[in-house]
Amino acid sequence: MEKNRPTLAIYGIQDRFDYEHPFYVHDHNLALMQNGKVIRFLQQERISRRKRDNTLHLHLKDILKQQKLLGTDYDLVFVDNVVGRTFLTSSGEARFEAPLNEHLSTGLEMGKCWWFGEEKEAWVLNHELAHIFSCLPFFGNFRENSLLVHFDGGASLSNFSAAVFRNGKIEWVEYHWDLKPYSALYNANALVFAIIGAKLAEQNSVPGKFMGFAGWGNYRPELEEWLCQHNFFENIWGKTSLFFQQVKQDWGVELKSFNQNNPFIRDVAATLQQVFIKAILQKLTTLKEQTGAEYLYYTGGSALNIVANTQLVKSGLFKEVFIPPCTEDSGLALGAAAFAEWQKHGEVEKHSAYLNNWGIEKYAADYDLETIAEVAELLTRKKLVGICNGLGEAGPRALGNRSILAVADSKELAKKLSIEKKGREWYRPLAPIALEKNTRYFTGLSEINVLSKYMLLDFEVLPERQEEIAGAVHADGTARFQTIFERTDNPFLFDLLTELDEKHHVKALINTSFNAGGEPIVHTEEDALLSARKMKLDAVVLNGKIVML
Repeated sequence: MEKNRPTLAIYGIQDRFDYEHPFYVHDHNLALMQNGKVIRFLQQERISRRKRDNTLHLHLKDILKQQKLLGTDYDLVFVDNVVGRTFLTSSGEARFEAPLNEHLSTGLEMGKCWWFGEEKEAWVLNHELAHIFSCLPFFGNFRENSLLVHFDGGASLSNFSAAVFRNGKIEWVEYHWDLKPYSALYNANALVFAIIGAKLAEQNSVPGKFMGFAGWGNYRPELEEWLCQHNFFENIWGKTSLFFQQVKQDWGVELKSFNQNNPFIRDVAATLQQVFIKAILQKLTTLKEQTGAEYLYYTGGSALNIVANTQLVKSGLFKEVFIPPCTEDSGLALGAAAFAEWQKHGEVEKHSAYLNNWGIEKYAADYDLETIAEVAELLTRKKLVGICNGLGEAGPRALGNRSILAVADSKELAKKLSIEKKGREWYRPLAPIALEKNTRYFTGLSEINVLSKYMLLDFEVLPERQEEIAGAVHADGTARFQTIFERTDNPFLFDLLTELDEKHHVKALINTSFNAGGEPIVHTEEDALLSARKMKLDAVVLNGKIVML
Protein backbone atom coordinates (compact mmCIF):
# COMPACT_ATOMS: atom_id res chain seq x y z
CA MET A 1 0.00 0.00 0.00
CA GLU A 2 1.14 3.53 -0.79
CA LYS A 3 0.84 6.01 2.06
CA ASN A 4 -0.70 8.94 0.18
CA ARG A 5 -2.87 6.92 -2.18
CA PRO A 6 -6.61 6.79 -1.47
CA THR A 7 -8.22 3.64 -0.09
CA LEU A 8 -11.36 2.27 -1.74
CA ALA A 9 -13.17 -0.24 0.46
CA ILE A 10 -16.08 -2.37 -0.73
CA TYR A 11 -18.63 -4.54 1.05
CA GLY A 12 -20.51 -6.27 -1.74
CA ILE A 13 -20.46 -10.05 -1.16
CA GLN A 14 -23.27 -11.73 -3.08
CA ASP A 15 -26.16 -13.32 -1.19
CA ARG A 16 -26.60 -17.11 -1.14
CA PHE A 17 -29.77 -16.99 -3.19
CA ASP A 18 -31.50 -14.46 -5.40
CA TYR A 19 -34.21 -13.58 -2.90
CA GLU A 20 -36.70 -10.80 -3.58
CA HIS A 21 -35.44 -9.11 -0.41
CA PRO A 22 -31.91 -8.97 1.05
CA PHE A 23 -31.47 -11.95 3.34
CA TYR A 24 -28.18 -13.46 4.52
CA VAL A 25 -26.24 -10.53 3.04
CA HIS A 26 -27.58 -6.98 3.26
CA ASP A 27 -26.60 -3.32 3.41
CA HIS A 28 -23.92 -3.19 0.71
CA ASN A 29 -21.71 -0.10 0.93
CA LEU A 30 -18.41 1.39 -0.18
CA ALA A 31 -16.10 4.09 1.12
CA LEU A 32 -13.22 6.15 -0.25
CA MET A 33 -10.74 7.59 2.24
CA GLN A 34 -7.46 9.48 1.89
CA ASN A 35 -5.03 10.72 4.54
CA GLY A 36 -7.35 9.46 7.26
CA LYS A 37 -10.38 11.37 5.98
CA VAL A 38 -13.62 10.12 4.41
CA ILE A 39 -13.94 11.47 0.85
CA ARG A 40 -16.91 9.44 -0.40
CA PHE A 41 -19.35 7.12 1.33
CA LEU A 42 -22.22 5.18 -0.21
CA GLN A 43 -24.90 3.03 1.34
CA GLN A 44 -26.25 1.25 -1.73
CA GLU A 45 -29.87 1.46 -0.59
CA ARG A 46 -29.81 5.25 -0.64
CA ILE A 47 -29.26 5.48 -4.38
CA SER A 48 -30.97 2.25 -5.49
CA ARG A 49 -34.05 2.98 -3.32
CA ARG A 50 -34.21 -0.72 -2.36
CA LYS A 51 -34.13 -1.11 1.40
CA ARG A 52 -30.97 -2.79 2.74
CA ASP A 53 -29.88 -3.32 -0.84
CA ASN A 54 -27.38 -6.10 -1.53
CA THR A 55 -26.86 -5.67 -5.28
CA LEU A 56 -23.63 -3.68 -5.36
CA HIS A 57 -22.05 -6.50 -7.38
CA LEU A 58 -24.59 -5.75 -10.14
CA HIS A 59 -24.08 -1.99 -10.26
CA LEU A 60 -20.50 -1.39 -9.15
CA LYS A 61 -19.12 -0.48 -12.56
CA ASP A 62 -21.76 2.17 -13.22
CA ILE A 63 -21.43 3.56 -9.70
CA LEU A 64 -17.66 3.91 -9.98
CA LYS A 65 -17.90 5.27 -13.52
CA GLN A 66 -20.21 8.07 -12.40
CA GLN A 67 -17.59 9.19 -9.88
CA LYS A 68 -14.67 8.68 -12.30
CA LEU A 69 -13.30 5.93 -10.06
CA LEU A 70 -12.85 3.14 -12.59
CA GLY A 71 -9.08 3.55 -12.59
CA THR A 72 -6.58 1.85 -10.33
CA ASP A 73 -5.04 4.81 -8.50
CA TYR A 74 -6.23 3.64 -5.09
CA ASP A 75 -5.58 0.80 -2.69
CA LEU A 76 -8.42 -1.70 -2.83
CA VAL A 77 -9.85 -3.44 0.25
CA PHE A 78 -12.79 -5.86 0.39
CA VAL A 79 -14.85 -7.06 3.35
CA ASP A 80 -15.93 -10.69 3.60
CA ASN A 81 -19.03 -12.32 5.05
CA VAL A 82 -20.01 -15.59 6.68
CA VAL A 83 -21.25 -16.79 3.27
CA GLY A 84 -17.84 -16.40 1.67
CA ARG A 85 -14.80 -14.30 0.79
CA THR A 86 -15.17 -13.88 -2.99
CA PHE A 87 -16.39 -10.65 -4.56
CA LEU A 88 -17.55 -11.01 -8.16
CA THR A 89 -19.44 -8.53 -10.30
CA SER A 90 -22.21 -9.88 -12.51
CA SER A 91 -20.14 -9.22 -15.64
CA GLY A 92 -17.01 -10.79 -14.19
CA GLU A 93 -14.99 -7.64 -14.91
CA ALA A 94 -14.15 -7.30 -11.23
CA ARG A 95 -13.23 -10.35 -9.21
CA PHE A 96 -11.51 -10.73 -5.88
CA GLU A 97 -10.64 -13.99 -4.17
CA ALA A 98 -9.40 -13.89 -0.59
CA PRO A 99 -7.35 -16.63 1.04
CA LEU A 100 -9.27 -19.18 3.11
CA ASN A 101 -8.01 -19.38 6.69
CA GLU A 102 -9.03 -21.35 9.75
CA HIS A 103 -8.05 -18.55 12.10
CA LEU A 104 -9.09 -14.91 12.28
CA SER A 105 -6.42 -12.51 11.08
CA THR A 106 -5.51 -9.35 12.97
CA GLY A 107 -5.00 -7.39 9.75
CA LEU A 108 -5.28 -7.14 5.99
CA GLU A 109 -4.76 -10.27 3.91
CA MET A 110 -3.64 -10.11 0.29
CA GLY A 111 -5.87 -11.83 -2.24
CA LYS A 112 -6.11 -12.33 -6.00
CA CYS A 113 -7.85 -9.52 -7.89
CA TRP A 114 -8.89 -8.83 -11.48
CA TRP A 115 -10.08 -5.25 -11.74
CA PHE A 116 -11.77 -3.98 -14.92
CA GLY A 117 -9.19 -5.09 -17.43
CA GLU A 118 -6.06 -5.73 -15.41
CA GLU A 119 -4.67 -7.59 -12.45
CA LYS A 120 -4.43 -5.46 -9.32
CA GLU A 121 -3.12 -5.77 -5.79
CA ALA A 122 -6.00 -5.99 -3.34
CA TRP A 123 -6.66 -7.03 0.23
CA VAL A 124 -9.45 -8.39 2.41
CA LEU A 125 -10.31 -7.35 5.95
CA ASN A 126 -12.41 -9.79 7.91
CA HIS A 127 -15.98 -8.84 8.76
CA GLU A 128 -15.18 -8.75 12.48
CA LEU A 129 -12.39 -6.17 12.21
CA ALA A 130 -14.34 -4.12 9.67
CA HIS A 131 -17.11 -3.76 12.24
CA ILE A 132 -14.71 -2.86 15.01
CA PHE A 133 -12.79 -0.30 12.95
CA SER A 134 -16.00 1.48 11.95
CA CYS A 135 -15.48 3.25 15.29
CA LEU A 136 -12.40 5.14 14.10
CA PRO A 137 -14.04 7.65 11.72
CA PHE A 138 -16.22 8.88 14.60
CA PHE A 139 -14.03 8.53 17.70
CA GLY A 140 -10.47 8.65 16.37
CA ASN A 141 -7.81 6.14 17.36
CA PHE A 142 -8.54 3.46 19.92
CA ARG A 143 -7.57 4.36 23.45
CA GLU A 144 -4.83 2.38 25.11
CA ASN A 145 -5.99 -0.72 27.01
CA SER A 146 -9.30 -1.06 25.21
CA LEU A 147 -11.56 -4.04 24.60
CA LEU A 148 -12.76 -4.25 20.99
CA VAL A 149 -15.98 -6.23 20.59
CA HIS A 150 -18.07 -7.32 17.62
CA PHE A 151 -21.47 -8.95 18.29
CA ASP A 152 -23.56 -9.66 15.22
CA GLY A 153 -25.76 -12.22 13.52
CA GLY A 154 -22.68 -13.67 11.86
CA ALA A 155 -19.32 -12.64 10.44
CA SER A 156 -16.29 -14.40 8.98
CA LEU A 157 -15.63 -16.98 11.67
CA SER A 158 -17.86 -15.87 14.52
CA ASN A 159 -20.90 -14.01 15.67
CA PHE A 160 -19.03 -12.78 18.74
CA SER A 161 -15.41 -11.70 18.80
CA ALA A 162 -13.27 -9.75 21.23
CA ALA A 163 -9.77 -8.32 21.01
CA VAL A 164 -7.59 -6.13 23.19
CA PHE A 165 -5.78 -3.04 21.94
CA ARG A 166 -2.48 -2.32 23.68
CA ASN A 167 0.74 -0.67 22.54
CA GLY A 168 -0.72 0.00 19.11
CA LYS A 169 -1.47 -3.68 18.48
CA ILE A 170 -4.57 -5.86 18.26
CA GLU A 171 -4.68 -9.29 19.85
CA TRP A 172 -7.70 -11.57 19.63
CA VAL A 173 -8.98 -12.79 22.97
CA GLU A 174 -11.75 -14.99 21.53
CA TYR A 175 -14.03 -15.46 18.55
CA HIS A 176 -16.81 -18.04 18.33
CA TRP A 177 -20.50 -18.75 17.81
CA ASP A 178 -21.32 -19.39 21.48
CA LEU A 179 -23.60 -16.37 21.75
CA LYS A 180 -25.49 -17.13 18.54
CA PRO A 181 -28.72 -18.07 20.40
CA TYR A 182 -28.83 -14.55 21.83
CA SER A 183 -28.20 -12.56 18.66
CA ALA A 184 -30.58 -14.98 16.89
CA LEU A 185 -33.39 -13.79 19.15
CA TYR A 186 -33.57 -10.75 16.89
CA ASN A 187 -33.04 -12.21 13.43
CA ALA A 188 -33.61 -15.96 13.40
CA ASN A 189 -35.93 -17.01 16.24
CA ALA A 190 -39.25 -18.60 15.25
CA LEU A 191 -41.05 -17.47 18.40
CA VAL A 192 -39.95 -13.85 17.97
CA PHE A 193 -40.98 -13.86 14.31
CA ALA A 194 -44.38 -15.25 15.27
CA ILE A 195 -44.90 -12.64 17.99
CA ILE A 196 -44.06 -9.83 15.56
CA GLY A 197 -45.96 -11.49 12.70
CA ALA A 198 -42.95 -11.35 10.38
CA LYS A 199 -41.94 -13.57 7.48
CA LEU A 200 -38.35 -14.66 6.85
CA ALA A 201 -37.99 -12.06 4.11
CA GLU A 202 -38.53 -9.38 6.77
CA GLN A 203 -35.76 -10.58 9.07
CA ASN A 204 -33.77 -7.36 8.81
CA SER A 205 -36.65 -5.31 10.22
CA VAL A 206 -37.46 -7.69 13.08
CA PRO A 207 -34.86 -6.42 15.62
CA GLY A 208 -36.19 -2.88 15.72
CA LYS A 209 -39.79 -4.03 15.86
CA PHE A 210 -39.17 -6.57 18.59
CA MET A 211 -37.27 -4.11 20.77
CA GLY A 212 -40.20 -1.72 20.49
CA PHE A 213 -42.75 -4.39 21.35
CA ALA A 214 -40.73 -5.68 24.32
CA GLY A 215 -41.20 -2.32 26.02
CA TRP A 216 -44.89 -3.10 26.52
CA GLY A 217 -44.25 -6.10 28.75
CA ASN A 218 -42.60 -6.91 32.06
CA TYR A 219 -39.61 -9.13 32.77
CA ARG A 220 -40.48 -12.23 34.80
CA PRO A 221 -37.68 -14.45 36.18
CA GLU A 222 -39.88 -17.55 36.06
CA LEU A 223 -40.54 -16.90 32.36
CA GLU A 224 -36.81 -16.60 31.74
CA GLU A 225 -36.19 -20.02 33.29
CA TRP A 226 -39.02 -21.55 31.24
CA LEU A 227 -37.87 -19.99 27.97
CA CYS A 228 -34.31 -21.17 28.54
CA GLN A 229 -35.54 -24.70 29.25
CA HIS A 230 -37.23 -24.72 25.85
CA ASN A 231 -34.32 -23.11 23.96
CA PHE A 232 -36.41 -19.98 23.45
CA PHE A 233 -38.68 -22.00 21.11
CA GLU A 234 -36.24 -20.97 18.41
CA ASN A 235 -37.15 -23.72 15.91
CA ILE A 236 -40.95 -23.84 15.89
CA TRP A 237 -41.10 -22.65 12.29
CA GLY A 238 -44.47 -23.61 10.85
CA LYS A 239 -45.55 -25.32 14.07
CA THR A 240 -46.22 -22.51 16.51
CA SER A 241 -49.06 -24.57 18.00
CA LEU A 242 -46.34 -26.31 20.03
CA PHE A 243 -45.78 -23.05 21.88
CA PHE A 244 -49.49 -22.66 22.64
CA GLN A 245 -49.65 -26.26 23.94
CA GLN A 246 -46.65 -25.70 26.23
CA VAL A 247 -48.08 -22.43 27.52
CA LYS A 248 -51.37 -24.10 28.41
CA GLN A 249 -49.61 -27.07 30.01
CA ASP A 250 -47.14 -25.06 32.10
CA TRP A 251 -48.98 -21.81 32.76
CA GLY A 252 -52.67 -22.61 32.32
CA VAL A 253 -52.94 -19.79 29.80
CA GLU A 254 -55.16 -20.43 26.77
CA LEU A 255 -53.69 -18.93 23.60
CA LYS A 256 -55.09 -19.34 20.12
CA SER A 257 -52.94 -16.72 18.42
CA PHE A 258 -50.04 -14.36 19.03
CA ASN A 259 -52.30 -11.57 20.19
CA GLN A 260 -49.99 -8.61 20.81
CA ASN A 261 -52.42 -7.26 23.42
CA ASN A 262 -52.13 -10.39 25.53
CA PRO A 263 -50.16 -9.70 28.75
CA PHE A 264 -48.46 -13.12 28.63
CA ILE A 265 -47.16 -12.52 25.08
CA ARG A 266 -45.94 -9.07 26.08
CA ASP A 267 -44.12 -10.46 29.11
CA VAL A 268 -42.49 -13.15 26.99
CA ALA A 269 -41.10 -10.43 24.72
CA ALA A 270 -39.87 -8.33 27.63
CA THR A 271 -38.26 -11.37 29.21
CA LEU A 272 -36.48 -12.35 25.99
CA GLN A 273 -35.09 -8.82 25.80
CA GLN A 274 -33.78 -9.17 29.35
CA VAL A 275 -32.26 -12.57 28.50
CA PHE A 276 -30.24 -10.87 25.76
CA ILE A 277 -29.14 -8.06 28.09
CA LYS A 278 -28.01 -10.46 30.80
CA ALA A 279 -26.05 -12.55 28.29
CA ILE A 280 -24.06 -9.63 26.85
CA LEU A 281 -23.43 -8.07 30.28
CA GLN A 282 -22.22 -11.39 31.66
CA LYS A 283 -19.88 -11.91 28.70
CA LEU A 284 -18.47 -8.37 28.91
CA THR A 285 -18.02 -8.68 32.68
CA THR A 286 -16.00 -11.86 32.15
CA LEU A 287 -13.89 -10.19 29.45
CA LYS A 288 -13.32 -7.15 31.67
CA GLU A 289 -12.07 -9.39 34.48
CA GLN A 290 -9.95 -11.41 32.05
CA THR A 291 -8.28 -8.50 30.25
CA GLY A 292 -8.43 -5.56 32.65
CA ALA A 293 -9.44 -3.34 29.72
CA GLU A 294 -10.57 0.15 30.70
CA TYR A 295 -12.50 1.17 27.58
CA LEU A 296 -14.97 -0.64 25.34
CA TYR A 297 -15.51 -0.26 21.60
CA TYR A 298 -18.71 -2.16 20.86
CA THR A 299 -19.98 -2.90 17.34
CA GLY A 300 -22.14 -5.19 15.21
CA GLY A 301 -25.89 -5.31 14.74
CA SER A 302 -26.41 -6.26 18.39
CA ALA A 303 -25.02 -2.87 19.40
CA LEU A 304 -28.22 -1.30 18.04
CA ASN A 305 -30.07 -2.72 21.05
CA ILE A 306 -30.47 0.53 22.95
CA VAL A 307 -31.89 -1.06 26.10
CA ALA A 308 -28.82 -3.29 26.38
CA ASN A 309 -26.54 -0.35 25.54
CA THR A 310 -28.09 1.70 28.31
CA GLN A 311 -27.62 -1.05 30.89
CA LEU A 312 -24.03 -1.49 29.72
CA VAL A 313 -23.25 2.20 30.19
CA LYS A 314 -25.02 2.26 33.57
CA SER A 315 -23.08 -0.80 34.74
CA GLY A 316 -19.88 1.22 34.96
CA LEU A 317 -17.88 -1.78 33.71
CA PHE A 318 -15.80 0.50 31.52
CA LYS A 319 -14.64 4.10 31.86
CA GLU A 320 -16.23 4.87 28.51
CA VAL A 321 -18.20 2.95 25.88
CA PHE A 322 -17.90 3.80 22.18
CA ILE A 323 -20.51 2.70 19.60
CA PRO A 324 -20.52 4.17 16.07
CA PRO A 325 -23.73 5.35 14.34
CA CYS A 326 -23.25 2.73 11.60
CA THR A 327 -22.50 -0.15 13.94
CA GLU A 328 -24.31 -2.72 11.76
CA ASP A 329 -23.31 -3.87 8.26
CA SER A 330 -23.87 -0.44 6.68
CA GLY A 331 -20.56 0.67 8.24
CA LEU A 332 -18.35 -2.21 7.07
CA ALA A 333 -16.72 -0.37 4.15
CA LEU A 334 -15.99 2.61 6.40
CA GLY A 335 -14.38 0.26 8.89
CA ALA A 336 -12.24 -1.46 6.24
CA ALA A 337 -11.10 1.84 4.74
CA ALA A 338 -10.36 3.20 8.21
CA PHE A 339 -8.22 0.15 9.02
CA ALA A 340 -6.12 0.64 5.89
CA GLU A 341 -5.76 4.37 6.54
CA TRP A 342 -4.82 3.71 10.16
CA GLN A 343 -2.08 1.37 8.99
CA LYS A 344 -0.82 3.93 6.47
CA HIS A 345 -0.88 7.04 8.65
CA GLY A 346 -1.22 5.86 12.24
CA GLU A 347 -4.45 7.80 12.75
CA VAL A 348 -7.90 8.51 11.35
CA GLU A 349 -9.70 11.85 11.59
CA LYS A 350 -12.89 12.28 13.59
CA HIS A 351 -16.02 12.91 11.51
CA SER A 352 -19.63 13.76 12.15
CA ALA A 353 -22.30 11.15 11.38
CA TYR A 354 -23.22 13.00 8.18
CA LEU A 355 -21.08 11.08 5.69
CA ASN A 356 -23.58 9.72 3.16
CA ASN A 357 -22.53 11.97 0.28
CA TRP A 358 -22.51 9.84 -2.87
CA GLY A 359 -23.70 12.04 -5.73
CA ILE A 360 -24.71 14.87 -3.38
CA GLU A 361 -21.24 16.05 -2.37
CA LYS A 362 -22.19 19.74 -2.61
CA TYR A 363 -25.39 19.54 -0.57
CA ALA A 364 -25.41 22.04 2.31
CA ALA A 365 -28.12 23.71 4.39
CA ASP A 366 -28.25 27.39 3.39
CA TYR A 367 -30.79 29.13 5.63
CA ASP A 368 -31.40 32.25 7.66
CA LEU A 369 -33.11 32.99 10.97
CA GLU A 370 -36.33 33.86 9.14
CA THR A 371 -36.45 30.30 7.82
CA ILE A 372 -35.83 28.95 11.32
CA ALA A 373 -38.69 31.05 12.67
CA GLU A 374 -41.02 29.86 9.90
CA VAL A 375 -40.21 26.19 10.46
CA ALA A 376 -40.70 26.65 14.22
CA GLU A 377 -44.08 28.27 13.55
CA LEU A 378 -45.14 25.38 11.31
CA LEU A 379 -44.19 22.85 13.96
CA THR A 380 -46.02 24.64 16.77
CA ARG A 381 -49.13 24.54 14.55
CA LYS A 382 -48.73 20.73 14.64
CA LYS A 383 -47.51 20.46 11.06
CA LEU A 384 -45.32 17.55 9.91
CA VAL A 385 -42.09 18.79 8.37
CA GLY A 386 -39.56 16.69 6.45
CA ILE A 387 -35.89 17.69 6.56
CA CYS A 388 -33.40 17.03 3.74
CA ASN A 389 -30.36 19.11 4.64
CA GLY A 390 -26.75 18.56 3.67
CA LEU A 391 -25.32 15.06 3.63
CA GLY A 392 -27.14 11.98 4.84
CA GLU A 393 -26.37 10.10 8.04
CA ALA A 394 -24.12 7.04 8.08
CA GLY A 395 -26.06 4.10 9.45
CA PRO A 396 -29.74 3.25 9.95
CA ARG A 397 -30.78 6.17 12.17
CA ALA A 398 -31.94 9.57 10.97
CA LEU A 399 -30.13 12.19 13.02
CA GLY A 400 -31.72 15.37 11.77
CA ASN A 401 -30.47 15.69 8.19
CA ARG A 402 -32.95 13.13 6.83
CA SER A 403 -35.70 13.36 9.43
CA ILE A 404 -39.38 14.11 9.82
CA LEU A 405 -40.01 16.50 12.70
CA ALA A 406 -43.12 17.21 14.76
CA VAL A 407 -43.94 18.60 18.19
CA ALA A 408 -43.65 15.89 20.82
CA ASP A 409 -46.48 16.72 23.21
CA SER A 410 -49.28 14.97 21.32
CA LYS A 411 -49.91 11.24 21.26
CA GLU A 412 -52.46 11.78 18.51
CA LEU A 413 -49.95 13.57 16.26
CA ALA A 414 -47.36 10.88 16.97
CA LYS A 415 -49.86 8.17 16.00
CA LYS A 416 -50.75 10.05 12.84
CA LEU A 417 -47.10 10.34 11.83
CA SER A 418 -45.99 6.85 12.81
CA ILE A 419 -48.95 4.69 11.84
CA GLU A 420 -50.88 6.65 9.22
CA LYS A 421 -48.06 8.41 7.39
CA LYS A 422 -45.16 5.95 7.77
CA GLY A 423 -47.09 2.69 8.12
CA ARG A 424 -45.27 1.61 11.30
CA GLU A 425 -46.69 -0.80 13.87
CA TRP A 426 -48.74 0.58 16.77
CA TYR A 427 -46.26 -0.59 19.40
CA ARG A 428 -43.17 1.13 18.00
CA PRO A 429 -42.18 4.35 19.75
CA LEU A 430 -40.97 7.56 18.16
CA ALA A 431 -37.85 9.29 19.43
CA PRO A 432 -37.38 12.84 20.71
CA ILE A 433 -34.61 15.24 19.79
CA ALA A 434 -33.50 17.98 22.17
CA LEU A 435 -30.69 20.30 23.14
CA GLU A 436 -28.44 18.85 25.84
CA LYS A 437 -29.86 21.10 28.55
CA ASN A 438 -33.35 19.88 27.70
CA THR A 439 -32.40 16.19 27.65
CA ARG A 440 -31.17 16.89 31.18
CA TYR A 441 -34.46 18.68 31.93
CA PHE A 442 -36.56 15.68 30.89
CA THR A 443 -34.37 13.03 32.52
CA GLY A 444 -33.17 14.82 35.64
CA LEU A 445 -29.61 13.74 34.85
CA SER A 446 -26.70 16.08 35.39
CA GLU A 447 -24.74 14.59 32.49
CA ILE A 448 -25.85 13.04 29.18
CA ASN A 449 -23.73 10.31 27.64
CA VAL A 450 -22.29 11.24 24.25
CA LEU A 451 -23.83 8.13 22.64
CA SER A 452 -27.12 10.03 22.83
CA LYS A 453 -25.76 12.02 19.89
CA TYR A 454 -26.33 8.92 17.76
CA MET A 455 -29.65 7.86 19.36
CA LEU A 456 -28.03 4.72 20.84
CA LEU A 457 -29.37 4.94 24.41
CA ASP A 458 -32.72 5.24 26.10
CA PHE A 459 -33.48 7.38 29.14
CA GLU A 460 -36.07 7.26 31.89
CA VAL A 461 -38.21 10.38 31.58
CA LEU A 462 -39.22 12.07 34.83
CA PRO A 463 -42.91 11.23 35.45
CA GLU A 464 -43.83 14.87 35.97
CA ARG A 465 -42.40 15.80 32.55
CA GLN A 466 -43.69 12.94 30.43
CA GLU A 467 -46.77 14.85 29.26
CA GLU A 468 -44.55 17.46 27.61
CA ILE A 469 -43.22 14.78 25.25
CA ALA A 470 -46.13 12.33 25.41
CA GLY A 471 -45.75 11.47 21.73
CA ALA A 472 -42.16 10.31 22.19
CA VAL A 473 -42.30 8.44 25.51
CA HIS A 474 -42.45 4.66 25.28
CA ALA A 475 -44.87 2.47 27.24
CA ASP A 476 -42.15 1.79 29.81
CA GLY A 477 -41.59 5.50 30.51
CA THR A 478 -38.34 5.76 28.53
CA ALA A 479 -37.38 7.80 25.49
CA ARG A 480 -34.58 7.32 22.96
CA PHE A 481 -33.29 10.88 22.93
CA GLN A 482 -31.08 12.25 20.22
CA THR A 483 -29.16 15.01 21.95
CA ILE A 484 -27.64 18.04 20.24
CA PHE A 485 -24.68 18.91 22.47
CA GLU A 486 -23.39 21.96 20.62
CA ARG A 487 -24.14 24.01 17.53
CA THR A 488 -21.39 22.36 15.48
CA ASP A 489 -23.22 19.02 15.85
CA ASN A 490 -25.95 20.28 13.52
CA PRO A 491 -26.34 24.07 13.12
CA PHE A 492 -29.85 23.92 11.61
CA LEU A 493 -31.22 21.71 14.36
CA PHE A 494 -29.45 23.65 17.09
CA ASP A 495 -30.91 26.93 15.83
CA LEU A 496 -34.38 25.42 15.38
CA LEU A 497 -34.45 23.83 18.83
CA THR A 498 -33.16 27.05 20.39
CA GLU A 499 -35.89 29.07 18.63
CA LEU A 500 -38.56 26.63 19.80
CA ASP A 501 -37.27 26.67 23.36
CA GLU A 502 -36.85 30.41 23.72
CA LYS A 503 -39.85 31.67 21.69
CA HIS A 504 -42.40 28.86 22.02
CA HIS A 505 -41.36 27.03 25.22
CA VAL A 506 -41.09 23.77 23.27
CA LYS A 507 -38.19 21.75 24.64
CA ALA A 508 -38.15 18.73 22.30
CA LEU A 509 -39.40 17.49 18.96
CA ILE A 510 -40.26 14.10 17.57
CA ASN A 511 -37.52 12.97 15.19
CA THR A 512 -38.23 9.98 12.94
CA SER A 513 -36.50 8.86 9.77
CA PHE A 514 -37.59 10.48 6.50
CA ASN A 515 -38.98 7.47 4.67
CA ALA A 516 -42.30 5.81 4.04
CA GLY A 517 -42.83 2.23 5.19
CA GLY A 518 -40.62 -0.29 3.41
CA GLU A 519 -38.45 2.40 1.80
CA PRO A 520 -34.88 3.50 2.58
CA ILE A 521 -34.22 6.89 4.12
CA VAL A 522 -34.33 9.61 1.44
CA HIS A 523 -31.04 10.68 -0.10
CA THR A 524 -31.62 13.46 -2.64
CA GLU A 525 -33.93 16.47 -2.72
CA GLU A 526 -35.95 14.62 -5.36
CA ASP A 527 -36.30 11.60 -3.06
CA ALA A 528 -37.43 13.89 -0.27
CA LEU A 529 -40.13 15.58 -2.35
CA LEU A 530 -41.42 12.27 -3.66
CA SER A 531 -41.55 10.69 -0.21
CA ALA A 532 -43.06 13.80 1.41
CA ARG A 533 -45.86 13.89 -1.16
CA LYS A 534 -46.46 10.17 -0.79
CA MET A 535 -46.83 10.54 2.98
CA LYS A 536 -48.72 13.85 2.59
CA LEU A 537 -46.45 15.82 4.89
CA ASP A 538 -47.21 19.52 5.33
CA ALA A 539 -43.82 20.88 4.32
CA VAL A 540 -40.27 19.88 3.54
CA VAL A 541 -36.99 21.72 4.06
CA LEU A 542 -34.59 21.15 1.16
CA ASN A 543 -31.07 22.32 2.00
CA GLY A 544 -32.46 25.17 4.07
CA LYS A 545 -35.34 26.17 1.77
CA ILE A 546 -38.95 25.55 2.81
CA VAL A 547 -41.30 23.93 0.30
CA MET A 548 -44.97 23.82 1.30
CA LEU A 549 -46.90 20.78 0.13
